[in-house]
Amino acid sequence: MKYIVFILFTVLTNAAAQLMLKQGMLSLGPLSFTADTMIARVFQILFNPWVFAGLTTFAISMASHLYVLSKVELSFAYPFLSLAYVAVAVFAYFVFREDLNSWRIAGIAFICVGTVLIAQSGRTGSAKEIALNPVPQQASEYTR
Repeated sequence: MKYIVFILFTVLTNAAAQLMLKQGMLSLGPLSFTADTMIARVFQILFNPWVFAGLTTFAISMASHLYVLSKVELSFAYPFLSLAYVAVAVFAYFVFREDLNSWRIAGIAFICVGTVLIAQSGRTGSAKEIALNPVPQQASEYTR
C-alpha cells in the first residue's frame, strides 16, 4: 500500500492524457485522409498543442507505471488503471458534455467496488510472504 500514491499518479496522468487528446482532436475538427494529405494530417495531429501535451503526459504516465510495476505485483497495480475510466467519464461529462447515463454510472460503481476490493488485498502480505518473513525486519544501521 505504500506505493498507492504512485499508482494514483499513474491513473491521474493517464486520465489527463486522454482528456488532452480528446481536446486536441476536437480542436482539429473533422479530419479527412487521402493519399495526398496523409503525411500532412499526421503532422497536423502530432503537433497540435493539446495532442502533443496529451502524448507527453501519457509518456509520463507510462514511466510512472513502469516504476510501480518494479515495486508491486502486476495483478495488484494494473486494476487501478480502471480508475482512469472513472475519472475520464466524470471529467468528460463536465468538460465535453458527454453522456453519463445510469448504465455508465452503474459500471463506474462496479469499477470502484472492484478497485476497493483489490486495494484491500494489498493491505496484508500474501501467505507466501508471511511464511518467508514472519516478523517484519527493520533495517538497522548495521545491516545497511
